[in-house]
Amino acid sequence: MTDKKTTRNTFILVLTAFIWGVAFVAQREGGSETGPYTFIFLRYIIGGTVLLPVIKFLDRAGVSKETVPKTKDDKRLLIKGGICCGACLGVASIFQQVGMYMGTPAGKAGFLTACYIVLVPILGLFIKKKCGLNVWLAVGITLFGLYLLCMNGSFKMQKSDILVLCCSLVFAMHILTIDRFINKNVNGVRMSSIQFYTAAVFGLVPMFFIELHGSFSEIPAMLATAFTGKALISILYAGVMSSGVAYTLQIIGQKDVNPTVASLVMSLESVFSVLAGWAILHERLSARELIGCALIFGAIVLAQLPQKKKA
Repeated sequence: MTDKKTTRNTFILVLTAFIWGVAFVAQREGGSETGPYTFIFLRYIIGGTVLLPVIKFLDRAGVSKETVPKTKDDKRLLIKGGICCGACLGVASIFQQVGMYMGTPAGKAGFLTACYIVLVPILGLFIKKKCGLNVWLAVGITLFGLYLLCMNGSFKMQKSDILVLCCSLVFAMHILTIDRFINKNVNGVRMSSIQFYTAAVFGLVPMFFIELHGSFSEIPAMLATAFTGKALISILYAGVMSSGVAYTLQIIGQKDVNPTVASLVMSLESVFSVLAGWAILHERLSARELIGCALIFGAIVLAQLPQKKKA
């Protein structure tokens, strides 16, 4: 039963990576239209809000009733998990969004962000999350595949690149934090909604003081920009699909999956972003990019291979 759950949840994480991959362009364009902090605040407010009717529907349908908090301790654990995950998500999003706003190209940002695949197993060692040799080998192959896929030209680190690299560290912490709480049978959809509202607060404060210049009179102009044209489409996709749907799927999918393997599967985000550009924007794929995609897919298969247990 556990193997079936692991396989099912792995497919859920692949779907998560697909939604994130398609959202990468929307995130970049939306942030440039509204400003990074406004984009973060609006996407997570929308993400948290769209889950509220979902929670009511699931409760009435009796789905996941075993994870609905019943005691004060259950509610306390749920709120703690949501706030901890939301804090990681908020900080990581600020690093990533500001870095891209300052000039880090989408491909380079994808590679730097996906470096969490190396950081997750390293950080996991401190909380006794061990991996087999095949997983460590898969991490190395994936990192090389991501380099071929995302990086073109010289690799020079700018200030904006360092911010995006910092985001990968916090995303690694986010994955391990989710793993800690979801394996305590916390309700995934409720925790996801709480994490979005928490992450929105991290965008709200700098949005008000930096992008709105500390003036409430700037709000109408901000809303007019955010809810028109490309900005509206980007925010809605990032809020509903990338946040409300994908991050909830991540929380559900990580259950019964090793966090390092989960990070490998979710690194498919970079592959899907390139494939989306090919399918939707008719961008050409070079031989180098195709090899990178093939390496990443192969590494994920390698990470799933069962290991012989020592007697």
